[in-house]
Amino acid sequence: MKRALLLVVLLATFAPGVFAHEVRPAYLELRQTGPETYDVLWKVPGQGENLRLGLYVELPVGCTNAAQPRGSMANNAYTERWAVKCAGGLTGGTIHIAGLSATMTDVLVRLERVDGTTQVARLSPSTPSFVVAAAAGAVGVARTYSVLGVEHILSGIDHLLFVLALLIITRGGWKLVKTVTAFTVSHSITLTLATLGYVHIPQKPVEAAIALSIVFVAAEILRDRQGRVGITARAPWIVALTFGLMHGLGFAGGLSEAGLPDGHIPTALLFFSIGVEAGHFLFIGFVLSLIAIMHRAASRLTPVNRQRFAIIQLLPPYAIGSLAMFWVIQRIAAF
Repeated sequence: MKRALLLVVLLATFAPGVFAHEVRPAYLELRQTGPETYDVLWKVPGQGENLRLGLYVELPVGCTNAAQPRGSMANNAYTERWAVKCAGGLTGGTIHIAGLSATMTDVLVRLERVDGTTQVARLSPSTPSFVVAAAAGAVGVARTYSVLGVEHILSGIDHLLFVLALLIITRGGWKLVKTVTAFTVSHSITLTLATLGYVHIPQKPVEAAIALSIVFVAAEILRDRQGRVGITARAPWIVALTFGLMHGLGFAGGLSEAGLPDGHIPTALLFFSIGVEAGHFLFIGFVLSLIAIMHRAASRLTPVNRQRFAIIQLLPPYAIGSLAMFWVIQRIAAF
């Protein structure tokens, strides 16, 4: 019963985003080349062939194009480059992203000055502008990428469903601790290798494999309910370790969309990983709290009602597996 009620709550909470997989922020980079001149790189997520999000950079008053923008579509992203001249420089000016308020996308902004200092900012639909100030350096990078990591995992419902399935089959305790640790270690390895360019795997097959991993664990839950103990019930940490490698590639896909700031790559990667783990533990804590509350409620049921709810306990794995199988078909069709 408690797991069925839990699934209903979770699906109601995350239903609006069931078709979204990765956080794909836009990326704005400004490199100062002179006292008043800057090279601009603007990367916007695509929406299919030759389509892009309607996001546009508005630089401070006094900035004019020194070179015409050059744009191109590649890997489902629109990239534009140009040069600008800003009288008096950018310090104290406001950079605004037009159209951001009407989306669910974030924008990572990085400003690199000729003296080597940098400023990093994260813009969102609620805060589409920021004022250029003194560079925040490594501290600003750490704050920005840790927040990005938390948002990345909490908005990725397929990753959360995989963790939820592991929670159901482990039933908490020391087995859950070992499983979560194995998942953390494995996805951290592939996240690092893929982000640094040592591993290259197309994102679409990765997304399909992630969905398939959820189907597998959901099927293992049903096997366990039928008294046939599978490998996930016996050694869930092995399954978490194996599939975590694939989930790490999915996390890397989201991070590669944002880009890593030159000179702060280790800091950005480390704090993105910390943010992802913080998001995991927030979700696990939330789920365990709900289970504890529902366990108390279930203890007050009559024997008849407990028998009825024994059937309902089969609903969570069926719901998780069905949704994941839909993703498998949808993502394979998108190859």
